[in-house]
Amino acid sequence: MIEVNDLKKSYQDVQALNGLTFSASDNEITGLLGPNGAGKTTCLRSLYGLIHPDQGEALIDGVAAQKEPLTVRKQIGIFPDKFGLYERLTPREHIAYIAELHGLKGEQQQRNVESVIKSLGMEDIADRKTQGFSQGQRMKVALAQAIVHQPKNLILDEPSRGLDVMSTRILRELMFQLKEEGRCILFSSHVMQEVAALCDRVVIMVKGQVVANDSPQALCEQTGESSFEEAFVKLIGTDEGIV
Repeated sequence: MIEVNDLKKSYQDVQALNGLTFSASDNEITGLLGPNGAGKTTCLRSLYGLIHPDQGEALIDGVAAQKEPLTVRKQIGIFPDKFGLYERLTPREHIAYIAELHGLKGEQQQRNVESVIKSLGMEDIADRKTQGFSQGQRMKVALAQAIVHQPKNLILDEPSRGLDVMSTRILRELMFQLKEEGRCILFSSHVMQEVAALCDRVVIMVKGQVVANDSPQALCEQTGESSFEEAFVKLIGTDEGIV
């Protein structure tokens, strides 16, 4: 479970987070939305333990990211928006490297690596060099690296950015699979159709604060709109950030 309690963070004259509070539960996919400059990236970096808020706390399974960042990083998987891979290495080598960084060694490392390769259906590409991989294949490697240490929580920052239609479909299927395994998934996105299709709950931010927190359907009903995109625009009070 991911919890954000009264987070405040300012950069000189800019108030990036202003009392931000929400939670993301296990067995659910939670979307984090907002116009450009809403504070989404600052929020995610607080969860990683990369920045220290001026006030409040970010908790991963009850552990404060600012107080115990190394413990927290063992409990989260981070799925980046760019799939930077070493093209001379195979997926198996990439995954094993990340597993070792998380302290997995010997037989346990081998079991975890084999398990994630199987669960993501990567057997046919596991021992090929990643040079020339498609976006969908590269995405699978990045996701495997994020979950090889079996974290309960997964954080994705604009996961479908730059992906083609088929790669996006693969990503969605993988996210549903991880949800069914009981994981807590938090992701930010600008793609309204993706959010409406994936999310059990949506947290909408404006100027570092939560302005709405409910299911996509409930937010449509609340605003009287039939499409989630129109509901989002009404809730934030502007069409800025819709791309």
